[in-house]
Amino acid sequence: MRATLLDALGTIVALERPWPHLVDELRARGVNVSADDARRAMLAEMAYYRDNHDDASDVAGLEDLRRRCAAIIKDELGVPLAVAEVEEAMLAAIRFRPYPEVPRVLAALRERGSAIVVVSNWDVSLHDVLDRTGLRPLVDAVVTSAEFGAAKPDPAIFAHALALAGGVPAGEAVHAGDSVEADVAGARAAGIRPVLVARDGEVAPAGVRAIATLEGLICG
Repeated sequence: MRATLLDALGTIVALERPWPHLVDELRARGVNVSADDARRAMLAEMAYYRDNHDDASDVAGLEDLRRRCAAIIKDELGVPLAVAEVEEAMLAAIRFRPYPEVPRVLAALRERGSAIVVVSNWDVSLHDVLDRTGLRPLVDAVVTSAEFGAAKPDPAIFAHALALAGGVPAGEAVHAGDSVEADVAGARAAGIRPVLVARDGEVAPAGVRAIATLEGLICG
């Protein structure tokens, strides 16, 4: 393949469970909450974020979205802290890590001459996440739905990724992601061969290859 397009969350990076970290971060700020309450608050925040992440197409939008997310946590927990303090705790609790095989696979794909583009329904902060996890130097380009203005499964975002890969034709590209609805359906609509990253054993639709880890892109 001349181009490999990759989803981000669940494909190349994992989100650590944030609520235990939120408990610790709030405790460090003099507030004690239970693990169950922290989980409930974080799940409410995450649901709101999923519905609104494309508002954060630039730094100002990201700052506004983060304040709104922190306000949800503050309201859910009823903590006696300013929203800015809750935001600090929230951001410290949200931690990403690359899956163990990902750096090795990205290097192998590069050695084979494949352009690598991350295509994700994410806000502008994905660039920082990839920097912090050490993955940004291993990919050629990054497309976020917030910055592009369209989200997977819209084929337009895949077409843009192919353009960033050097104008690679859709038939000479593969897209790997963990969502049947966003990744598999979107890639198919764009004429790109999809691969389902089924880390938790998801069943792929008929005719779609499933891999347990990203290692499957370079093996078999």
